[in-house]
Amino acid sequence: MQWQDFTSQYIETPSGNLFAYIGGQGAPLVLLHGFPQTHLMWERVANELCKTHRVICFDLPGYGASDAPADIDAASKRAMAQQIVDAMYTLGYSQFAVSGHDRGGRVAYRMAFDHPDVVTKLAVLDILPTLEYWQNMDHSFAMKIYHWAFLAQPEPLPETLIGGAPQYYIDHTLQSWTAKQDLSCFHKHALDAYRKQACDPRTRKAMCDDYRAGESIDVEHDKEDYGNRKISCPTIVLWGSAGIASDAATPLDTWRKWCDDVQGEAIASGHFIPEENPEDTAVALKRFFT
Repeated sequence: MQWQDFTSQYIETPSGNLFAYIGGQGAPLVLLHGFPQTHLMWERVANELCKTHRVICFDLPGYGASDAPADIDAASKRAMAQQIVDAMYTLGYSQFAVSGHDRGGRVAYRMAFDHPDVVTKLAVLDILPTLEYWQNMDHSFAMKIYHWAFLAQPEPLPETLIGGAPQYYIDHTLQSWTAKQDLSCFHKHALDAYRKQACDPRTRKAMCDDYRAGESIDVEHDKEDYGNRKISCPTIVLWGSAGIASDAATPLDTWRKWCDDVQGEAIASGHFIPEENPEDTAVALKRFFT
């Protein structure tokens, strides 16, 4: 399958250019990918959602073909969320729905906190809030998400080590988080793109800065909000039945502490829900956003 009636575009923002695939007609819907991927992870789901929505699939700052953040501050989810909002404004949208997986989910829920008049509906896929992960890190969970502490180490340790065997690192990361423990769910052109960006020193640094911000700035932003305000827009939480979020806590119970209006369900998959089970993911998202 290829992108159906989508076009690629670079969008200029005050923080740098963002790359996006855009297609479909209807209310605007932003799709944000996770680590260690690009917009390509949404291909099969986006081809379904574009039947009812104007779908905008971004490469997050520093990933794929988007410009890298200038520093760790610019890699914070607050800064990334602002950049997405700026790009959407350039495209002519002052309000839109957003769905994010993994790191993109963290950008998405931060956007819903910081821009409640902009985000109309929110979907987060196979994550819990960043603060929850760090505060509830036990032995088994630390083994599952060891990369959080590894990638957050000071420059240039993690990016140098990954640079020694980038394809091995990407393949191991991807397959270890799938339900089948293999790479069969990833299209070849997507897998090639994930491997290629890990060979780029610029992208490796940006990925690590993403996690460095996640260990520091993003935690502080979550602390400021927790107990003081909640995400106000309608929210759906999807998690893989064999994913990462399900290992930490009951996802829906956790998100109820952070959202006023939240629903959710498990999808039969590992962590990479849109690629492991695009059919059920598309059905759940289309039902919610429509």
